[in-house]
Amino acid sequence: MFSLMHSASVFGVEGRSISVEVDISNGLPQIAIVGLPDPAVRESVERVRAALKNSGFSFPMERITVNLAPADLRKEGTAFDLAIAAGILASSGQLEANLLDETLLIGELSLNGNIRPVSGVLAMLEEAQRVGIKRVLLPLANREEAEWISGIEIYTVSHLKQLKPRLDGTSYWEQRRSDSQADLQEVTAGKNLQIKTDNKEDFFDIIGQHQAKRAMLIAAAGKHNILLSGPPGTGKTMMIRRLPSILPPLTEREALEVTKIYSVAGKLQEGLGGLMVNPPFRSPHHSISVGGLIGGGGIPKPGEVTLAHRGILFLDELPEFPRSVLELLRQPLEDRIVSIARARATVKFPAKIMLAASFNPCPCGYYGHEYGEKRCTCSASSIARYRSKLSGPLLDRIDLQLEVPRPISFERLKEEEIVTSDMLRTKVQFARNIQEERNKEYGALCNSELAGEALRLVVKLKPEASRLLESAFQVLGISMRAYDRLLKLARTIADVEQSELVETEHVAEAIQYRRLDMQVQ
Repeated sequence: MFSLMHSASVFGVEGRSISVEVDISNGLPQIAIVGLPDPAVRESVERVRAALKNSGFSFPMERITVNLAPADLRKEGTAFDLAIAAGILASSGQLEANLLDETLLIGELSLNGNIRPVSGVLAMLEEAQRVGIKRVLLPLANREEAEWISGIEIYTVSHLKQLKPRLDGTSYWEQRRSDSQADLQEVTAGKNLQIKTDNKEDFFDIIGQHQAKRAMLIAAAGKHNILLSGPPGTGKTMMIRRLPSILPPLTEREALEVTKIYSVAGKLQEGLGGLMVNPPFRSPHHSISVGGLIGGGGIPKPGEVTLAHRGILFLDELPEFPRSVLELLRQPLEDRIVSIARARATVKFPAKIMLAASFNPCPCGYYGHEYGEKRCTCSASSIARYRSKLSGPLLDRIDLQLEVPRPISFERLKEEEIVTSDMLRTKVQFARNIQEERNKEYGALCNSELAGEALRLVVKLKPEASRLLESAFQVLGISMRAYDRLLKLARTIADVEQSELVETEHVAEAIQYRRLDMQVQ
């Protein structure tokens, strides 16, 4: 007897609809799963066999064939367990197949019949919505995540025995329907939408470094890439780690994008639930591999660049990263996507990131910043080798490049105005509101996303500001890419200063942030 169940898989960060076809026929007792399954899918045979037995069902002692269609798409993961079990029950007459018509089934089975959560539920439900599936049956632990997709009836199940029909012909799981999806605000009222953290870092903790704080404000306002250079202990890492505290929360659309990525990566299975409303902050160690940073694998998975989508990717001690890894950042920083090609397909991951990085001027850290007994002990060749990790094309893509010097006088630091994260965040939000209103017709939320004709239309320079920028192009020898980035940066500075036109001082400030790429080659 033949039965058809609907399930789903994830390819990249997008869901793919999968048909689970089950046929039971006469023959020696055996089960075969076809359709390019990976080891986790093939091992589902033993999980399904034990789960059916321990849930009060019988496992057919006949020839069972399970086909996962389309057959030319590689399948991986454990999300097919529930659909395979339901298909076997329907084909063997232990379950009415029409109870699961137009129903998406996803879930992993344990040996005792419990149904465990799976990764990528948001992506799977988006695909189900696209192909017209009306309802979904999924693990109870995935319910909160699933409720963010409207237009689909959400049912939850915690044990396989809940598939048994009731006396009236309905199933137990139909009595466990989740809240109405008609009104998203009503569904989410009182829910915890944010992943909780104990992060209490504030710019109030940083004494001095007024110019660096100003650069942080501008970078956050326009989502510009930023690079800090300076000797050890001047607060480079400390300031970048406080950068998330001045970023505004994600919009609902951005939050859904980020949450879907983390769902696919399996980062939402820790009981945290809800949408990620704060921009992500990723800080990988310099020993990270190419695949870990950019993404990869036989079936490509997102790397740190994609996990930082709509947020910050922090690379501390930038020259300590292998140059081969750093050079792979060129395309994501320019195109805002990661494209990974494999023999069967090409996968594209979103990568709208804000790169924040720091480095010392030399391996020992004191070149050009000697004071007291702190003297640079590096040879010229070791300094050249150290700085060669930072190529010109990579630096060309970093908008703000700032030296963070050691403070001269502690007494003068005490006299400086106190700056808190709340104060900076208010300015950032104001500048973002200006950009969103002005740039929305061009599809750009922030100035850093402007390109081509939109950039020329949005950035309106005063004549003297235009002449200064042209002079900088000729005298400093900057590239056309750097020229465009200077335009975006000057526009952001003008927005922070609430100026409709880009003034000469805005261009001058933008130019001073491009000094390091002319020093480090």
